[in-house]
Amino acid sequence: MPSASSTSAQIVLTLQLTKELQVIDSKNYTVLGSQSSNFRNSSFTQFFNPTQSSPPFIQVFDHAFFDVLGPNPIFQSISSNTTIPSITHEAPIYVQDTDELFFVGFFENQNVVNKISMGTVETALKTLQGPLNATAVNVPATQVNVPFSLQQINGGTGPIGSSLLFVTDGIGPLPPSVVLVHSKEPYNATVLLDNFYGRQFNSLDDIKIHPISKAIFFTDVSFGALFQLRPPAMIPNQVYRFDTTTGTARVVATDFQQCNGIAFSHDGTRAYVTDTGAINGPDINDQTRTATIFQFDVDPRSQVFTNRRIFAYADTGIPDGIELDSAGNVYAACGDGVNVWSPDGILLGKFFTGGTVSNMAFAGDGRLVLLGRTNIYLAKIAAKGQQLAFTPHT
Repeated sequence: MPSASSTSAQIVLTLQLTKELQVIDSKNYTVLGSQSSNFRNSSFTQFFNPTQSSPPFIQVFDHAFFDVLGPNPIFQSISSNTTIPSITHEAPIYVQDTDELFFVGFFENQNVVNKISMGTVETALKTLQGPLNATAVNVPATQVNVPFSLQQINGGTGPIGSSLLFVTDGIGPLPPSVVLVHSKEPYNATVLLDNFYGRQFNSLDDIKIHPISKAIFFTDVSFGALFQLRPPAMIPNQVYRFDTTTGTARVVATDFQQCNGIAFSHDGTRAYVTDTGAINGPDINDQTRTATIFQFDVDPRSQVFTNRRIFAYADTGIPDGIELDSAGNVYAACGDGVNVWSPDGILLGKFFTGGTVSNMAFAGDGRLVLLGRTNIYLAKIAAKGQQLAFTPHT
């Protein structure tokens, strides 16, 4: 078996020849000089792309990223919005039984639930001629006709048995909610929760299942009000725990500007929450506000989040959706693609798309799907996702 160093050298040689990978030596950029043109003025419109390569490609900031990538990584676009009626993508959920990835887009303030066949993607990749990374494929997505009342879906996880677990922003008087949707026709929906002791939530954003207790955790933010889809916020932006057995909800973390993505370590002892306060309204970005991933300890009895500390700060855009792989590396959808940090918060590398990625999900081991505004990307890598097994009480 080759050593880690020889494997890394093989990867660098293979990918640099086709300009598909940048190995970044941070020492080359610690001092940029006195010229103002050398610096980025915006974290939303300017990217750290020192070689000026055309995306998509992979950036390596730490050689430990080669363990994530494996010996033969592939990274390319697999679907574009010429076949998907939406402008942004959220709530990715992979269903292994059918090898399909469900996701949500938005078109004229209405959510559009779609699914894409990963088997069809694999077949399309096999028919390509030449280097895989250099050529895009365009696999069409299929629209899923969920109930019309299920509006503004923003986060998802699962599958939960034969169902998908979503949270919604709500729209107008329609309250934000936690909802189960069957993964096959007729895609019937069951609302699990739509209030906190009689008060509506602001606009639910993301959702995860705790790997040990199996309780549902979700984030609630005021983006609905900022984007004029919901009434003014009437409750703080907070993280909640919902116990489907007892039907009770409780606050587990507070004091956020805009809590967004959420994820857990595989043993459930640590929680990660993204705070995306730098998005302050439609086309209103304030890069002096938070674009930060916070790490917490999870109290083993109450499951309240404690010992809040900074895990990482995104250098481009905001960290939106967040996932962990089986090794504990943390993936966040950011303004330039998906950024990956080690369990210690070291930036390992980026799947660089040159634009905003809203969310991502592992579609089986070794397949990371990135949801951009106009494209869906696939990274075929060595890393494996975390497994979920849960049956809710309804």
